Amino acid sequence: MTGGRRARRRVPLRARLRRDWPLLVMVLPGALLLLVFHYVPVLGNVVAFQDYNPYRGDSALQALLGSPFIGLDNFRALFATPAFWDALRNTLSITAFQLVFFFPLPIALALVLDSIMSRRVRTFVQTVVYLPHFFSWVLVVTFFVQMLGGAGLLAQELRQAGIDPPEIMTNPDTFILLVTAEVVWKDVGWGTIVFLAALSTIDPHLYEAAAADGAGRWRRLWHVTLPGLRPVIVLLLILRLGDALSVGFEQFLLQREAVGRQAAEVLDTFVYYHAITTGDYGFGAAAGLFKAAVGLVLILLANKVAHLFGERGVYARS
Repeated sequence: MTGGRRARRRVPLRARLRRDWPLLVMVLPGALLLLVFHYVPVLGNVVAFQDYNPYRGDSALQALLGSPFIGLDNFRALFATPAFWDALRNTLSITAFQLVFFFPLPIALALVLDSIMSRRVRTFVQTVVYLPHFFSWVLVVTFFVQMLGGAGLLAQELRQAGIDPPEIMTNPDTFILLVTAEVVWKDVGWGTIVFLAALSTIDPHLYEAAAADGAGRWRRLWHVTLPGLRPVIVLLLILRLGDALSVGFEQFLLQREAVGRQAAEVLDTFVYYHAITTGDYGFGAAAGLFKAAVGLVLILLANKVAHLFGERGVYARS
């Protein structure tokens, strides 16, 4: 009994620091970046409760301290703006649509790539599908305009065939399909990396045992592969829900004029046009704080649901 207590005794902090200092030094740069670019800016959320003017004082700190506190007035103005609710509705619609029609695609592509026996073919396919991720949104939108625009390749071919080409790049009714197609082309290959890594951790003996029991290809997929991927799928789904109000900025800014504000305005572009360009930084900070609060609530709720289904989620239950 005494030996068990001694075995469970915690190692002193000084001993742990002396033992783990190389690992701590390796983590230090990342921790500093996280602190400077993610945690310190959180202090700026006080702007959401101020009539902030960056020109009050000779420095940002003086402007922050010199701006009057107005309580929840920025939030009242935000919620009273009809354009905000239009942007929120568009953002949630796009997020929900992409969760259904984009989120499963990297999983399916990872399964297909994992089933390719030839290493050379698999490497070639991976390179091709990864490459668009490194293109800027300017290049991606330009590519789609050249292919699907009114003067693009598809429209020219249809006109030569005597067919009136449909409006694809300027049709607000199908804009959600267009932006999802752009995201799929750009990021579906990159999204497979995590799932391919998760597939590599599944014990091959499980497949052998399932095959020995007479399980076919689809049975092995359903009873071995998908359960092995489930923790990663749940984790990424929770993180995506937490980022539900952020569907992108450049992609929508570049196409906003072509399809109109009613279809292409999302929260990020709303903040740009109604806060950044007008200098109403308190209004924009209120919108950003609203996004962060909703994201936090969604992560906590999704993580709770994951715990109910026996998954670890983002963090484990204490």
